[in-house]
Amino acid sequence: MENKKSNITTGIGKDALTGYIHTATLCTVDLETYQHFYGDIMKMQLDKVSLTNSEKEQQRVFWNIPQDLEYDLYHCYRASVPSLIQLRILHLKDPTPHIHKSYSSYELGSFSLGFPTSNAKSMDKRMREYKVGAMAPMQEGIIIRENGEEAKYLETIYQGPDFLHCVGIERVAQPQLAPCDPEDGFGGPGYSAFVAKDSDAEVDFYKNVLGHNILFDAVWEAAEDGALGVNPGTPFRFCGIYAPEAKQNHFLLLDFKDGNMVDTGVQSCIPNQGLGMYSFQTSDVDEVAQRAKKNNIKILSPVQYVSDAILGDGKACLLESPNGMYIEIFQLN
Repeated sequence: MENKKSNITTGIGKDALTGYIHTATLCTVDLETYQHFYGDIMKMQLDKVSLTNSEKEQQRVFWNIPQDLEYDLYHCYRASVPSLIQLRILHLKDPTPHIHKSYSSYELGSFSLGFPTSNAKSMDKRMREYKVGAMAPMQEGIIIRENGEEAKYLETIYQGPDFLHCVGIERVAQPQLAPCDPEDGFGGPGYSAFVAKDSDAEVDFYKNVLGHNILFDAVWEAAEDGALGVNPGTPFRFCGIYAPEAKQNHFLLLDFKDGNMVDTGVQSCIPNQGLGMYSFQTSDVDEVAQRAKKNNIKILSPVQYVSDAILGDGKACLLESPNGMYIEIFQLN
């Protein structure tokens, strides 16, 4: 196996069980669109990973992928900021169901990748030049910081491949949500969001199994003409989940409370097309597996030795979160 990137930051804080989102895995039959969006437009690097037949067979077993499904593997990343979320792209030779049917924010499952930037207006100009669709014009908003001060942000939700939302966001005159390229201000992927039917169970999974912290958890109301595109005034739970000591690559959870959420009937898991798996590095994969068992979390693949082009060599297991997302847990040798 070529192109190992085991020197990528793990995001595991001192005495923490798991780190932040290390890798997000996406599946598609349309590699050209992914290359254009993530490579040409978002300025990320895309490398093909060479796999032997034996390595691919092991991956299929570990990732719960049908043995007759052929694919090529690609690693997509921002070379100038290696601590950001890595993208693992499976280019499928035959189509599988799409996780999403539209850009409706009401659809359950994986919702977005966030692309923090230090210059949202420049990013928005670039997106318009490339004719990337947006859910709404750029919005200027105010958040209240922990010290009570007001802080301004600029945000646009763009339409990415396979109905995935890609959020461009700038925190004005304050640190960004994830580090950005110092040359052009581009950043991300620096976080990811998910729309959950059972948000309580998903929060419990991240707290009790992965050992993550809840930074904020509140009920918001959807704005008039907001980028979410849901009914104005719709209450929704908005929860931010961070690995201990982490300031990036976090997980956001949305749960709309107006009864209009839509189940497409396709699980947010690989090899379905779209974003179907998160990978987290851990200091103790056996402990994570034990916690999963104790909390009645489905273990799809028990702890075993694996070799991965992005994560490196070590032990790993594959879990399924309460709302169906595949969660890969990896411990380096």
